[in-house]
Amino acid sequence: MIFIVESGSTKSDWVLLDGKNNQSFYSTMGFNPYFHSSELIEQELKKNSPMMLVAFEITEVFFYGAGCSSDKMNDIVKKGLSKVFPNALVHVDHDLVACAYSTYLGRPGISCIIGTGSNSCYFDGKDVTEVVPALGYILGDEGSGSYFGKKLLASYLYHKLPTHLAADFEEMYGLDKEAIVDKVYREPNANVFIASFMPFIAKHSDEPYFQTMIEAGFKHFMEVHVCCYSNYKSVDIHFVGSLAGIFRAALDRAAASLGIAVTSVVRKPVEGLVNYHLKYILKDKITQG
Repeated sequence: MIFIVESGSTKSDWVLLDGKNNQSFYSTMGFNPYFHSSELIEQELKKNSPMMLVAFEITEVFFYGAGCSSDKMNDIVKKGLSKVFPNALVHVDHDLVACAYSTYLGRPGISCIIGTGSNSCYFDGKDVTEVVPALGYILGDEGSGSYFGKKLLASYLYHKLPTHLAADFEEMYGLDKEAIVDKVYREPNANVFIASFMPFIAKHSDEPYFQTMIEAGFKHFMEVHVCCYSNYKSVDIHFVGSLAGIFRAALDRAAASLGIAVTSVVRKPVEGLVNYHLKYILKDKITQG
């Protein structure tokens, strides 16, 4: 049995391949080695009873996650997973690789992640190349959930949010300045907390205030993470993540303003990731129908 995992900072999607053309789906919290230890990964997974029922039968795990960008970070995840799946060969790689694999159409292209954080890469079918680094939610993550969440919180605390939106924000969340500052500066997983306000923005996505914010944020992302590739106007450009899907119209407008054509938007990349593995990586290990 083989697990294929796509993990952001907020949640992880797991697909179990049983070797007989059957797939089972699981979901857990997201694991990012910048914020989560090997011990936490082990503890959280061992709470998942359905997954633990097959834990000792797993022979291989392909884990692609946010923050898995160096051997040091990858080893944190690998150690945690190996404790849970002791009989498995564990592979850990960057979520950018999952993004590239899940959107691959058999020709070179640029693949972009817009989730809790953001990033991009170029995939020619063989090598995944990152030109501009991801700087995280404090210095970077342009156009992401944490990016827009920061703007929303700042607008609210600076009393710049339109009155009716501020009133609804207060009704939905009941947070004052002290509570917000405490969550952001004193508690763990601040990036996930900040990004958790995207449902509020989505609820009011028809508001000009947020339409302008979203389109400008997506344009900023593309200026940094798409236009950095010299051939960006001549290759496929894919976007992965729920935000790109929810705000597709704003994404297309931002892209058009830069002469960019969006090839595809994939809300949940794990399906494409599994298909890539079956076609290119596991073709001799898994029985297909």
